[in-house]
Amino acid sequence: MTDIIVVLQCLSQCLDKTTWRQLSCLVPAMLAMSGRVTMLGLARWTEPGGSYRTIQRFYTRVAQRRPFWTGYWRNSLVVWSKVNWCLIRHHLLKRDEIMLIGGDETVVTKAGHKTYGLDRFFSSLYGKPIPGLAFFTLSLISVKRRRSHPVMLEQMLKAKAEKKEPKPAQSAQKKAKKQKGKRGRPKGSKNKNRREVELSPYLLQVQKMLKELLMLIGLDLKLVYCVLDGAFGNHYALQLVRQCSLHLISKLRHDAALYFPYEGPQKKVGRRKKYGQKLDYSHIPSQYLKASSLAEGIQTDIYQLRLWHKRFADLLNVVIIIKTNLKTQAQAHVVLFSSDLALAYANLIEYYCLRFQLEFNFRDAKQFWGLEDFMNVNQRPVYNAANLAMFMVNLSQVLGQLFRQSCPTFRVNDLKAYFRGRKYVTETLKLLPQMPEPIFIEQILAKIAQIGSINTP
Repeated sequence: MTDIIVVLQCLSQCLDKTTWRQLSCLVPAMLAMSGRVTMLGLARWTEPGGSYRTIQRFYTRVAQRRPFWTGYWRNSLVVWSKVNWCLIRHHLLKRDEIMLIGGDETVVTKAGHKTYGLDRFFSSLYGKPIPGLAFFTLSLISVKRRRSHPVMLEQMLKAKAEKKEPKPAQSAQKKAKKQKGKRGRPKGSKNKNRREVELSPYLLQVQKMLKELLMLIGLDLKLVYCVLDGAFGNHYALQLVRQCSLHLISKLRHDAALYFPYEGPQKKVGRRKKYGQKLDYSHIPSQYLKASSLAEGIQTDIYQLRLWHKRFADLLNVVIIIKTNLKTQAQAHVVLFSSDLALAYANLIEYYCLRFQLEFNFRDAKQFWGLEDFMNVNQRPVYNAANLAMFMVNLSQVLGQLFRQSCPTFRVNDLKAYFRGRKYVTETLKLLPQMPEPIFIEQILAKIAQIGSINTP
């Protein structure tokens, strides 16, 4: 318990005393408890002072101002981005390492009809749209330690315009009239700046989160790259990131139409040619080959090129990874890209692979910290429950560092088994008429903490 208080002491600068005290009561219960992480489950594992009503107050923080002479808020809202950043800055951040911004969305399954933001979202685990809640997370990814530290999580809501409505059937005559229109550019139209795009409500919310994250971090870190998955491999997402003074690293479709820059003679009159020959993925010139390897009958070739895409306004730094089965000659390829033309192919591949560390954060938050378990239905409790789960991901990484010094394979299961054992020993010692010697207590703690653990420190 003392170790947890020491770790949480840094949060006193971004939380009021009441909230900090409530969080200090919730954290040991979450570390020790078994079963589903709900408000009722937490109330059964908390120490005195952590009643169900106290937990309910923490989940439903409402801003109420005290009299003006006190100068601060009572029951102020928990700004989880500041809480996460404060914990990361004090315990997880190392100044000399390269950090990336990673973003990804996760879907939490929910039943019923009253939960705030409940809708049908596509889940990659189920392979189809499911009823649930969607959360988008921005995280700081350490390149050297290959770990992700979530900072900001927001619930994503479907706008009314995004919900598809059935379109009235058009007659064949109306379709024919539309096709008979004049070809070419409309008369009197002017050139448009392709970098000034109109973002969808979803992308606007992501951009708002990205700007808030950069403002929160300030000059403490020099951030250059934002890594997003293939859903953001389009021109709109690229301009979203570039407007925040960052470079995007993402993935294009496997059949993306890419073109070499035109290098031939230009016309004396008229628009200059921009696009050259279209890229053929099965016959890429050998001069662009950067690396090749062979393992278990699979040949891997890596190409790096600077190519145009007609839906992007800028030249792209493209890395193509082609895998060939030498026995069957079957081929498959992946197309990665970045807006930074000077980024080396090895770094581009490594940075994009690090994006998967966010999936481990989501796995831990759902499996251990209640992201899949909470039963709140209102907006503020849902927000606090989801962010508390992601905060516990960061805290478990901080606590895990202490144990990995003696046991490098120490994991979250072992952490929970350790604190659950301490909880059982503490409650048992309270029943004894006389407290045993401290050395004997430590021996009991060490023995009981091994029950249920996989890797013993």
